[in-house]
Amino acid sequence: MKKEFGAYPWLYPMPTLMISTYNEDDSVDVMMMAWGGICDTDKVALNLEAEHKTVENLRKRKAFTIAVPGVDTLKESDYFGIVSGNDVPDKFAISGLHAYKSSKVDAPIVEEYKLTLECEVMEMQEQPYGLRVLGKIVSIQADEEILDEKGKIDVTKIHAFAFDQMRNGYYELGPKVGQAWESGRVFIKK
Repeated sequence: MKKEFGAYPWLYPMPTLMISTYNEDDSVDVMMMAWGGICDTDKVALNLEAEHKTVENLRKRKAFTIAVPGVDTLKESDYFGIVSGNDVPDKFAISGLHAYKSSKVDAPIVEEYKLTLECEVMEMQEQPYGLRVLGKIVSIQADEEILDEKGKIDVTKIHAFAFDQMRNGYYELGPKVGQAWESGRVFIKK
């Protein structure tokens, strides 16, 4: 038996994405968001509220990075989602994390995040439901510690966590359980 809940934005897993930009004084701003993701082979889409400090920075700098946080940075990452850069301009400094300037886009890369996508703003679309930012992925940075023996990214080494909007929890993503485009082949008749 199933229980009906009505219409809510409940989907699991929801990503925890760290959006990093530069403020007007070149200080680092980072926000956590869950309403975004890949929308094409080289593009990302972010759904944001226009009053975020990050949105102001995106309009001015036309660049950002998206990082996937690990459980080792959960407290700092959650802090970036709790506190607005409009209210606490030095929130990144307070976190104790470290950043350096991307060589590809006008945005910071946070050292402690193991996987980072460097992006350029393509479009900022005002929609009835809010602001959608489309970004072009220019490059990807991955720490060597998350690479496997063949030099490919091993996502289990990130120790990423997802957001549960139904109970406001974070849950670490686990081990590989199947092979894409292979596991379901047992149902294909030859």
